Amino acid sequence: MNVYIIIILVYLAGLTVMNFWKSRKIKDQEDMMLAGRQISMTKMVFTLICTWIGSGTFIAGAEFAARAGWSAMWFPAGAWIGIILIYFLAAKIRSFGQFTVGDILEARYGPVARIFGAIAIIISFTVIVSYQFRAGGYILNAISDGAISTEQGMFMAFLFVTIFTAIGGMIAIANTDLPNGIIILTSTILATPLVIIAAGGWSQIRAILPDSHFEAFSREFGANPYLKIPGIGLSTLLLLLGVQSMYQKFYSARNPAEAKKAAGIWVVGTIIVETVAIVIAVFAASFFWQEIQAGSMDHAAVIVMAAKRMIWFPVGVLLLGAATAVVISTGMNYLLSPTTTMMHDIYQRFLKKKEEKKEASEKKLVLLQKGLVIIVGIVAFIMAWRMRSVLENAYFAYTIYGVAITPALLAALISKRVTRTAGLISIISGTIITLSLKVAGSVWPSIMKPAGDPNADPFGVPLIYPALAVSVLSLIVFSFFTKPPEKDVLAKFFPDEK
Repeated sequence: MNVYIIIILVYLAGLTVMNFWKSRKIKDQEDMMLAGRQISMTKMVFTLICTWIGSGTFIAGAEFAARAGWSAMWFPAGAWIGIILIYFLAAKIRSFGQFTVGDILEARYGPVARIFGAIAIIISFTVIVSYQFRAGGYILNAISDGAISTEQGMFMAFLFVTIFTAIGGMIAIANTDLPNGIIILTSTILATPLVIIAAGGWSQIRAILPDSHFEAFSREFGANPYLKIPGIGLSTLLLLLGVQSMYQKFYSARNPAEAKKAAGIWVVGTIIVETVAIVIAVFAASFFWQEIQAGSMDHAAVIVMAAKRMIWFPVGVLLLGAATAVVISTGMNYLLSPTTTMMHDIYQRFLKKKEEKKEASEKKLVLLQKGLVIIVGIVAFIMAWRMRSVLENAYFAYTIYGVAITPALLAALISKRVTRTAGLISIISGTIITLSLKVAGSVWPSIMKPAGDPNADPFGVPLIYPALAVSVLSLIVFSFFTKPPEKDVLAKFFPDEK
Protein backbone atom coordinates (compact mmCIF):
# COMPACT_ATOMS: atom_id res chain seq x y z
CA MET A 1 0.00 0.00 0.00
CA ASN A 2 1.51 3.38 -0.97
CA VAL A 3 2.33 6.07 1.57
CA TYR A 4 -0.34 8.47 0.32
CA ILE A 5 -3.11 5.98 1.06
CA ILE A 6 -1.67 5.15 4.50
CA ILE A 7 -1.56 8.83 5.52
CA ILE A 8 -5.09 9.53 4.25
CA LEU A 9 -6.53 6.45 5.98
CA VAL A 10 -4.79 7.34 9.26
CA TYR A 11 -6.33 10.82 9.04
CA LEU A 12 -9.80 9.39 8.35
CA ALA A 13 -9.40 6.97 11.23
CA GLY A 14 -8.57 9.89 13.51
CA LEU A 15 -11.72 11.70 12.38
CA THR A 16 -13.74 8.56 13.04
CA VAL A 17 -12.50 8.30 16.62
CA MET A 18 -13.18 12.01 17.20
CA ASN A 19 -16.72 11.75 15.83
CA PHE A 20 -17.56 8.75 18.01
CA TRP A 21 -16.32 10.73 21.01
CA LYS A 22 -18.23 13.90 20.13
CA SER A 23 -21.43 11.98 19.34
CA ARG A 24 -21.93 11.39 23.07
CA LYS A 25 -23.18 14.97 23.30
CA ILE A 26 -26.24 14.32 21.15
CA LYS A 27 -29.29 14.34 23.40
CA ASP A 28 -32.02 15.80 21.21
CA GLN A 29 -32.89 17.11 17.74
CA GLU A 30 -31.32 20.50 18.35
CA ASP A 31 -28.00 18.74 18.99
CA MET A 32 -28.38 16.50 15.92
CA MET A 33 -29.50 19.23 13.51
CA LEU A 34 -27.86 22.39 14.93
CA ALA A 35 -25.12 21.31 17.38
CA GLY A 36 -27.18 22.79 20.23
CA ARG A 37 -26.84 26.27 18.62
CA GLN A 38 -23.41 26.54 20.26
CA ILE A 39 -20.94 26.65 17.34
CA SER A 40 -18.20 29.20 18.07
CA MET A 41 -17.19 31.82 15.52
CA THR A 42 -13.90 30.03 14.70
CA LYS A 43 -15.66 26.74 14.02
CA MET A 44 -18.36 28.63 12.15
CA VAL A 45 -15.81 30.11 9.70
CA PHE A 46 -14.27 26.76 8.86
CA THR A 47 -17.54 24.86 8.71
CA LEU A 48 -18.91 27.49 6.27
CA ILE A 49 -15.79 27.09 4.13
CA CYS A 50 -16.07 23.30 4.19
CA THR A 51 -19.79 23.40 3.43
CA TRP A 52 -19.19 25.33 0.23
CA ILE A 53 -15.72 24.10 -0.82
CA GLY A 54 -16.44 20.55 -1.91
CA SER A 55 -15.88 18.36 -4.92
CA GLY A 56 -17.65 21.12 -6.82
CA THR A 57 -14.36 23.01 -6.43
CA PHE A 58 -11.75 20.23 -6.55
CA ILE A 59 -13.43 17.92 -9.08
CA ALA A 60 -16.21 19.74 -11.00
CA GLY A 61 -14.15 22.95 -11.03
CA ALA A 62 -11.11 20.98 -12.19
CA GLU A 63 -13.16 19.35 -14.97
CA PHE A 64 -14.43 22.77 -16.07
CA ALA A 65 -10.90 24.26 -16.05
CA ALA A 66 -9.36 21.33 -17.94
CA ARG A 67 -12.07 21.54 -20.61
CA ALA A 68 -12.52 25.31 -20.87
CA GLY A 69 -9.46 26.95 -19.33
CA TRP A 70 -9.83 30.36 -17.69
CA SER A 71 -13.56 30.43 -18.49
CA ALA A 72 -13.83 28.23 -15.40
CA MET A 73 -13.46 31.37 -13.27
CA TRP A 74 -17.16 31.92 -13.93
CA PHE A 75 -17.88 28.83 -11.81
CA PRO A 76 -16.75 30.27 -8.44
CA ALA A 77 -17.46 33.91 -9.33
CA GLY A 78 -21.19 33.42 -8.81
CA ALA A 79 -20.52 32.06 -5.34
CA TRP A 80 -18.33 35.04 -4.44
CA ILE A 81 -21.15 37.44 -5.25
CA GLY A 82 -23.57 35.25 -3.31
CA ILE A 83 -21.34 35.12 -0.23
CA ILE A 84 -20.97 38.90 -0.19
CA LEU A 85 -24.75 39.32 -0.44
CA ILE A 86 -25.49 36.70 2.22
CA TYR A 87 -23.11 38.47 4.62
CA PHE A 88 -25.76 41.16 4.99
CA LEU A 89 -28.45 38.54 5.68
CA ALA A 90 -26.50 36.32 8.09
CA ALA A 91 -27.63 38.03 11.30
CA LYS A 92 -31.26 38.11 10.14
CA ILE A 93 -31.15 34.39 9.27
CA ARG A 94 -29.78 33.58 12.74
CA SER A 95 -32.41 35.79 14.40
CA PHE A 96 -35.18 33.87 12.63
CA GLY A 97 -33.50 30.85 14.23
CA GLN A 98 -35.53 27.84 13.10
CA PHE A 99 -34.29 24.53 11.66
CA THR A 100 -34.79 24.61 7.86
CA VAL A 101 -35.59 26.97 5.02
CA GLY A 102 -38.97 25.23 4.99
CA ASP A 103 -39.75 27.13 8.20
CA ILE A 104 -39.24 30.39 6.32
CA LEU A 105 -41.20 29.25 3.29
CA GLU A 106 -44.22 28.16 5.31
CA ALA A 107 -44.21 31.25 7.51
CA ARG A 108 -44.47 33.41 4.38
CA TYR A 109 -46.20 31.23 1.78
CA GLY A 110 -48.05 28.46 3.63
CA PRO A 111 -47.70 24.68 4.16
CA VAL A 112 -47.83 23.72 0.46
CA ALA A 113 -44.73 25.86 -0.12
CA ARG A 114 -42.95 23.89 2.60
CA ILE A 115 -43.81 20.60 0.85
CA PHE A 116 -42.64 21.67 -2.62
CA GLY A 117 -39.57 23.30 -1.13
CA ALA A 118 -38.80 20.02 0.63
CA ILE A 119 -39.09 18.12 -2.68
CA ALA A 120 -36.59 20.44 -4.38
CA ILE A 121 -34.19 20.24 -1.43
CA ILE A 122 -34.29 16.45 -1.21
CA ILE A 123 -33.70 16.01 -4.96
CA SER A 124 -30.93 18.57 -5.30
CA PHE A 125 -29.03 17.66 -2.15
CA THR A 126 -29.16 13.92 -2.84
CA VAL A 127 -27.60 14.64 -6.25
CA ILE A 128 -24.91 16.75 -4.57
CA VAL A 129 -24.11 13.91 -2.15
CA SER A 130 -23.93 11.47 -5.06
CA TYR A 131 -21.20 13.38 -6.83
CA GLN A 132 -19.25 13.69 -3.59
CA PHE A 133 -19.13 9.88 -3.65
CA ARG A 134 -18.06 9.89 -7.31
CA ALA A 135 -15.37 12.44 -6.51
CA GLY A 136 -14.18 10.29 -3.62
CA GLY A 137 -13.80 7.43 -6.08
CA TYR A 138 -11.66 9.57 -8.41
CA ILE A 139 -9.47 10.72 -5.54
CA LEU A 140 -8.82 7.33 -3.97
CA ASN A 141 -8.21 5.77 -7.39
CA ALA A 142 -5.60 8.42 -8.19
CA ILE A 143 -3.96 8.29 -4.77
CA SER A 144 -3.58 4.51 -4.94
CA ASP A 145 -2.25 4.47 -8.53
CA GLY A 146 -5.26 2.39 -9.57
CA ALA A 147 -4.95 -0.18 -6.75
CA ILE A 148 -8.34 1.09 -5.54
CA SER A 149 -10.81 1.26 -8.43
CA THR A 150 -13.06 4.29 -8.85
CA GLU A 151 -16.04 2.14 -7.83
CA GLN A 152 -14.27 0.86 -4.71
CA GLY A 153 -13.27 4.42 -3.85
CA MET A 154 -16.89 5.53 -4.26
CA PHE A 155 -17.97 2.83 -1.83
CA MET A 156 -15.36 3.89 0.72
CA ALA A 157 -16.45 7.53 0.42
CA PHE A 158 -20.08 6.43 0.86
CA LEU A 159 -19.20 4.52 4.03
CA PHE A 160 -17.18 7.31 5.65
CA VAL A 161 -19.65 10.10 4.83
CA THR A 162 -22.75 8.13 5.80
CA ILE A 163 -21.31 6.71 9.03
CA PHE A 164 -19.88 10.07 10.15
CA THR A 165 -23.18 11.86 9.52
CA ALA A 166 -25.32 9.17 11.14
CA ILE A 167 -23.08 9.05 14.21
CA GLY A 168 -22.76 12.70 15.07
CA GLY A 169 -25.02 14.94 12.97
CA MET A 170 -24.14 18.64 13.10
CA ILE A 171 -21.84 18.16 16.11
CA ALA A 172 -19.68 15.78 14.07
CA ILE A 173 -19.82 18.07 11.04
CA ALA A 174 -18.69 21.18 12.91
CA ASN A 175 -15.81 19.38 14.64
CA THR A 176 -14.74 17.59 11.45
CA ASP A 177 -14.82 20.83 9.48
CA LEU A 178 -12.33 22.60 11.77
CA PRO A 179 -9.25 20.47 10.87
CA ASN A 180 -10.54 19.94 7.34
CA GLY A 181 -10.89 23.67 6.75
CA ILE A 182 -7.38 24.37 8.01
CA ILE A 183 -5.98 21.68 5.69
CA ILE A 184 -7.93 23.02 2.69
CA LEU A 185 -6.71 26.61 3.13
CA THR A 186 -3.10 25.69 3.88
CA SER A 187 -2.65 23.11 1.12
CA THR A 188 -4.16 25.12 -1.73
CA ILE A 189 -2.12 28.22 -0.92
CA LEU A 190 1.15 26.26 -0.62
CA ALA A 191 0.49 24.13 -3.72
CA THR A 192 -0.30 26.93 -6.18
CA PRO A 193 3.23 28.34 -6.78
CA LEU A 194 4.68 24.80 -6.90
CA VAL A 195 2.22 23.73 -9.61
CA ILE A 196 2.89 26.90 -11.63
CA ILE A 197 6.65 26.25 -11.49
CA ALA A 198 6.25 22.56 -12.40
CA ALA A 199 4.08 23.46 -15.40
CA GLY A 200 6.74 25.84 -16.72
CA GLY A 201 4.97 29.12 -16.03
CA TRP A 202 2.63 31.23 -18.14
CA SER A 203 4.60 31.05 -21.41
CA GLN A 204 4.61 27.25 -21.31
CA ILE A 205 0.87 26.84 -20.75
CA ARG A 206 0.20 29.48 -23.43
CA ALA A 207 2.18 27.37 -25.89
CA ILE A 208 0.51 24.06 -24.96
CA LEU A 209 -3.16 24.82 -24.29
CA PRO A 210 -5.48 25.78 -27.18
CA ASP A 211 -6.50 29.41 -27.66
CA SER A 212 -10.02 28.60 -26.46
CA HIS A 213 -8.63 28.03 -22.96
CA PHE A 214 -7.73 31.73 -22.76
CA GLU A 215 -11.14 33.07 -23.79
CA ALA A 216 -13.69 34.52 -21.37
CA PHE A 217 -16.28 32.16 -22.92
CA SER A 218 -14.46 29.12 -24.24
CA ARG A 219 -15.85 28.12 -27.65
CA GLU A 220 -15.15 24.49 -26.71
CA PHE A 221 -17.73 24.46 -23.94
CA GLY A 222 -21.39 23.82 -24.69
CA ALA A 223 -23.46 24.50 -27.79
CA ASN A 224 -23.80 28.15 -26.74
CA PRO A 225 -20.81 29.01 -24.54
CA TYR A 226 -22.00 32.61 -24.10
CA LEU A 227 -25.06 31.15 -22.36
CA LYS A 228 -23.63 27.98 -20.80
CA ILE A 229 -20.58 29.39 -19.03
CA PRO A 230 -22.26 32.38 -17.32
CA GLY A 231 -25.21 30.07 -16.62
CA ILE A 232 -22.97 27.83 -14.51
CA GLY A 233 -21.83 30.89 -12.55
CA LEU A 234 -25.45 32.01 -12.14
CA SER A 235 -26.45 28.58 -10.82
CA THR A 236 -23.71 28.72 -8.16
CA LEU A 237 -24.86 32.21 -7.15
CA LEU A 238 -28.45 31.08 -6.71
CA LEU A 239 -27.50 27.95 -4.78
CA LEU A 240 -25.26 29.88 -2.41
CA LEU A 241 -27.89 32.52 -1.68
CA GLY A 242 -30.48 29.99 -0.60
CA VAL A 243 -28.69 26.77 0.29
CA GLN A 244 -30.26 25.17 3.36
CA SER A 245 -27.05 23.61 4.68
CA MET A 246 -25.62 27.14 4.95
CA TYR A 247 -28.73 28.44 6.70
CA GLN A 248 -28.45 25.54 9.16
CA LYS A 249 -24.94 26.72 9.99
CA PHE A 250 -26.19 30.23 10.71
CA TYR A 251 -28.98 28.76 12.88
CA SER A 252 -26.24 26.82 14.74
CA ALA A 253 -24.22 29.93 15.67
CA ARG A 254 -24.22 31.12 19.27
CA ASN A 255 -25.73 34.48 18.33
CA PRO A 256 -26.51 36.73 15.31
CA ALA A 257 -23.40 38.91 15.78
CA GLU A 258 -21.03 35.93 15.58
CA ALA A 259 -22.92 34.55 12.57
CA LYS A 260 -22.33 37.81 10.69
CA LYS A 261 -18.63 38.04 11.66
CA ALA A 262 -18.07 34.44 10.56
CA ALA A 263 -19.75 35.16 7.21
CA GLY A 264 -17.38 38.10 6.66
CA ILE A 265 -14.26 35.96 7.16
CA TRP A 266 -15.83 33.18 5.09
CA VAL A 267 -15.97 35.55 2.10
CA VAL A 268 -12.19 35.97 2.11
CA GLY A 269 -11.38 32.30 2.69
CA THR A 270 -13.67 31.07 -0.06
CA ILE A 271 -12.41 33.56 -2.67
CA ILE A 272 -8.82 32.49 -1.94
CA VAL A 273 -9.47 28.74 -2.12
CA GLU A 274 -11.66 28.79 -5.23
CA THR A 275 -9.31 31.11 -7.13
CA VAL A 276 -6.19 29.07 -6.46
CA ALA A 277 -8.06 25.82 -7.22
CA ILE A 278 -8.82 27.08 -10.75
CA VAL A 279 -5.20 28.26 -11.15
CA ILE A 280 -3.92 24.83 -10.08
CA ALA A 281 -6.34 23.07 -12.45
CA VAL A 282 -5.43 25.16 -15.52
CA PHE A 283 -1.67 24.78 -15.03
CA ALA A 284 -2.08 21.08 -14.26
CA ALA A 285 -4.19 20.63 -17.41
CA SER A 286 -1.27 22.02 -19.41
CA PHE A 287 1.17 19.64 -17.70
CA PHE A 288 -1.06 16.61 -18.39
CA TRP A 289 -2.38 17.83 -21.76
CA GLN A 290 -1.10 14.90 -23.83
CA GLU A 291 -2.64 12.38 -21.41
CA ILE A 292 -5.95 14.25 -21.39
CA GLN A 293 -6.04 14.35 -25.18
CA ALA A 294 -5.16 10.65 -25.38
CA GLY A 295 -8.03 9.82 -23.01
CA SER A 296 -5.76 8.25 -20.39
CA MET A 297 -6.60 10.94 -17.81
CA ASP A 298 -10.03 12.22 -16.81
CA HIS A 299 -10.43 16.01 -16.94
CA ALA A 300 -11.84 15.92 -13.40
CA ALA A 301 -8.68 14.33 -11.96
CA VAL A 302 -6.15 17.08 -12.81
CA ILE A 303 -5.90 18.62 -9.32
CA VAL A 304 -5.58 15.21 -7.68
CA MET A 305 -2.88 14.14 -10.13
CA ALA A 306 -1.09 17.47 -9.69
CA ALA A 307 -0.79 16.67 -5.99
CA LYS A 308 0.86 13.34 -6.81
CA ARG A 309 3.07 14.19 -9.75
CA MET A 310 3.82 17.91 -9.85
CA ILE A 311 4.70 19.08 -6.34
CA TRP A 312 6.87 18.37 -3.32
CA PHE A 313 5.66 15.31 -1.37
CA PRO A 314 4.63 16.97 1.95
CA VAL A 315 2.56 19.60 0.13
CA GLY A 316 1.18 16.96 -2.23
CA VAL A 317 -0.01 14.84 0.69
CA LEU A 318 -1.61 17.91 2.24
CA LEU A 319 -3.40 18.73 -1.04
CA LEU A 320 -4.64 15.15 -1.38
CA GLY A 321 -5.78 15.36 2.22
CA ALA A 322 -7.67 18.53 1.32
CA ALA A 323 -9.33 16.84 -1.66
CA THR A 324 -10.38 13.96 0.59
CA ALA A 325 -11.50 16.36 3.31
CA VAL A 326 -13.80 18.32 1.00
CA VAL A 327 -15.54 15.14 -0.11
CA ILE A 328 -16.11 14.07 3.50
CA SER A 329 -17.12 17.51 4.79
CA THR A 330 -19.40 18.48 1.91
CA GLY A 331 -20.92 15.02 1.74
CA MET A 332 -21.74 15.18 5.45
CA ASN A 333 -23.24 18.67 5.20
CA TYR A 334 -25.45 17.84 2.24
CA LEU A 335 -26.45 14.44 3.63
CA LEU A 336 -27.61 15.91 6.94
CA SER A 337 -29.61 18.68 5.27
CA PRO A 338 -32.18 16.64 3.26
CA THR A 339 -32.73 14.27 6.17
CA THR A 340 -33.36 17.31 8.40
CA THR A 341 -35.93 18.39 5.82
CA MET A 342 -37.56 14.95 5.82
CA MET A 343 -37.77 14.96 9.60
CA HIS A 344 -38.69 18.56 10.32
CA ASP A 345 -40.62 19.63 7.23
CA ILE A 346 -42.46 16.41 6.40
CA TYR A 347 -42.56 13.90 9.26
CA GLN A 348 -42.90 16.22 12.23
CA ARG A 349 -44.99 18.81 10.40
CA PHE A 350 -47.47 16.53 8.63
CA LEU A 351 -47.12 12.87 9.66
CA LYS A 352 -46.38 12.69 13.38
CA LYS A 353 -49.70 12.42 15.22
CA LYS A 354 -49.55 11.38 18.86
CA GLU A 355 -47.43 13.13 21.41
CA GLU A 356 -44.98 11.17 23.52
CA LYS A 357 -42.98 12.12 26.56
CA LYS A 358 -40.45 14.70 25.44
CA GLU A 359 -37.35 12.64 26.31
CA ALA A 360 -38.63 9.49 24.60
CA SER A 361 -39.85 11.49 21.61
CA GLU A 362 -36.48 13.24 21.14
CA LYS A 363 -34.58 9.94 21.26
CA LYS A 364 -36.96 8.41 18.74
CA LEU A 365 -36.63 11.38 16.38
CA VAL A 366 -32.83 11.33 16.53
CA LEU A 367 -32.81 7.58 15.83
CA LEU A 368 -35.24 8.02 12.93
CA GLN A 369 -33.09 10.73 11.36
CA LYS A 370 -30.01 8.51 11.64
CA GLY A 371 -31.93 5.83 9.73
CA LEU A 372 -32.87 8.38 7.05
CA VAL A 373 -29.20 9.39 6.74
CA ILE A 374 -28.34 5.79 5.85
CA ILE A 375 -31.24 5.48 3.36
CA VAL A 376 -30.44 8.75 1.55
CA GLY A 377 -26.76 7.80 1.53
CA ILE A 378 -27.59 4.52 -0.22
CA VAL A 379 -29.77 6.29 -2.81
CA ALA A 380 -26.97 8.79 -3.50
CA PHE A 381 -24.47 5.96 -3.88
CA ILE A 382 -26.69 4.25 -6.48
CA MET A 383 -26.97 7.55 -8.37
CA ALA A 384 -23.18 7.93 -8.34
CA TRP A 385 -22.80 4.67 -10.31
CA ARG A 386 -24.76 6.14 -13.25
CA MET A 387 -22.95 9.47 -13.33
CA ARG A 388 -21.03 10.57 -16.43
CA SER A 389 -20.00 14.11 -15.46
CA VAL A 390 -19.55 15.56 -11.98
CA LEU A 391 -19.80 19.06 -13.45
CA GLU A 392 -23.14 18.46 -15.16
CA ASN A 393 -24.66 16.85 -12.09
CA ALA A 394 -23.46 19.77 -9.98
CA TYR A 395 -25.04 22.15 -12.49
CA PHE A 396 -28.39 20.33 -12.39
CA ALA A 397 -28.45 20.19 -8.58
CA TYR A 398 -27.54 23.87 -8.30
CA THR A 399 -30.18 24.79 -10.88
CA ILE A 400 -33.16 23.00 -9.39
CA TYR A 401 -32.41 24.40 -5.95
CA GLY A 402 -31.52 27.85 -7.24
CA VAL A 403 -34.73 28.36 -9.24
CA ALA A 404 -37.18 26.52 -6.96
CA ILE A 405 -36.05 27.79 -3.57
CA THR A 406 -33.79 30.85 -3.76
CA PRO A 407 -36.04 33.46 -5.45
CA ALA A 408 -38.97 32.81 -3.11
CA LEU A 409 -36.68 32.49 -0.08
CA LEU A 410 -34.89 35.80 -0.68
CA ALA A 411 -38.18 37.52 -1.45
CA ALA A 412 -39.52 36.30 1.90
CA LEU A 413 -36.55 37.80 3.74
CA ILE A 414 -36.27 41.17 1.95
CA SER A 415 -39.63 42.02 0.33
CA LYS A 416 -42.84 43.09 2.03
CA ARG A 417 -44.82 43.00 -1.20
CA VAL A 418 -44.35 39.42 -2.40
CA THR A 419 -47.53 37.45 -1.78
CA ARG A 420 -48.34 33.95 -0.60
CA THR A 421 -49.72 32.90 -4.00
CA ALA A 422 -46.76 34.35 -5.91
CA GLY A 423 -44.20 32.56 -3.73
CA LEU A 424 -46.02 29.25 -3.99
CA ILE A 425 -46.32 29.43 -7.78
CA SER A 426 -42.64 30.42 -8.05
CA ILE A 427 -41.50 27.36 -6.05
CA ILE A 428 -43.76 24.92 -7.93
CA SER A 429 -43.04 26.29 -11.41
CA GLY A 430 -39.27 26.40 -10.87
CA THR A 431 -39.25 22.78 -9.76
CA ILE A 432 -41.49 21.54 -12.59
CA ILE A 433 -39.68 23.40 -15.40
CA THR A 434 -36.24 22.14 -14.31
CA LEU A 435 -37.34 18.54 -13.86
CA SER A 436 -39.33 18.52 -17.12
CA LEU A 437 -36.41 19.77 -19.20
CA LYS A 438 -34.03 17.32 -17.52
CA VAL A 439 -36.38 14.39 -18.14
CA ALA A 440 -37.04 15.52 -21.72
CA GLY A 441 -33.31 15.40 -22.44
CA SER A 442 -33.15 11.83 -21.15
CA VAL A 443 -36.24 10.66 -23.03
CA TRP A 444 -35.38 12.42 -26.30
CA PRO A 445 -31.57 12.61 -26.48
CA SER A 446 -31.85 14.05 -29.99
CA ILE A 447 -32.82 17.44 -28.51
CA MET A 448 -29.57 17.66 -26.53
CA LYS A 449 -26.94 19.99 -27.98
CA PRO A 450 -24.09 19.32 -28.52
CA ALA A 451 -25.03 15.71 -29.23
CA GLY A 452 -23.30 13.11 -27.07
CA ASP A 453 -21.71 15.66 -24.73
CA PRO A 454 -22.38 14.96 -21.03
CA ASN A 455 -22.66 18.73 -20.54
CA ALA A 456 -25.25 19.15 -23.31
CA ASP A 457 -28.49 21.12 -22.88
CA PRO A 458 -32.02 20.72 -24.33
CA PHE A 459 -31.97 22.60 -27.66
CA GLY A 460 -28.62 24.07 -26.60
CA VAL A 461 -30.25 26.32 -23.96
CA PRO A 462 -28.99 25.83 -20.36
CA LEU A 463 -31.71 24.85 -17.89
CA ILE A 464 -31.07 27.82 -15.64
CA TYR A 465 -32.45 30.45 -18.03
CA PRO A 466 -36.00 29.22 -18.78
CA ALA A 467 -36.48 27.87 -15.25
CA LEU A 468 -35.26 31.05 -13.54
CA ALA A 469 -37.29 33.27 -15.86
CA VAL A 470 -40.50 31.42 -15.00
CA SER A 471 -39.70 31.39 -11.26
CA VAL A 472 -38.86 35.11 -10.98
CA LEU A 473 -41.67 36.27 -13.28
CA SER A 474 -44.13 34.26 -11.20
CA LEU A 475 -43.01 36.17 -8.10
CA ILE A 476 -43.35 39.55 -9.77
CA VAL A 477 -46.52 39.10 -11.81
CA PHE A 478 -48.62 37.22 -9.25
CA SER A 479 -47.59 39.61 -6.47
CA PHE A 480 -49.26 42.43 -8.40
CA PHE A 481 -52.55 40.59 -8.81
CA THR A 482 -52.97 38.79 -5.47
CA LYS A 483 -53.67 39.86 -1.91
CA PRO A 484 -50.70 41.39 -0.03
CA PRO A 485 -49.41 39.52 3.03
CA GLU A 486 -51.02 40.12 6.43
CA LYS A 487 -49.28 42.34 8.99
CA ASP A 488 -48.76 39.47 11.42
CA VAL A 489 -46.93 37.52 8.70
CA LEU A 490 -44.65 40.46 7.89
CA ALA A 491 -43.95 41.01 11.60
CA LYS A 492 -42.08 37.67 11.69
CA PHE A 493 -39.63 38.92 9.08
CA PHE A 494 -39.48 42.65 9.81
CA PRO A 495 -39.90 42.81 13.62
CA ASP A 496 -38.18 46.18 14.00
CA GLU A 497 -40.40 47.98 11.49
CA LYS A 498 -43.87 49.30 12.14
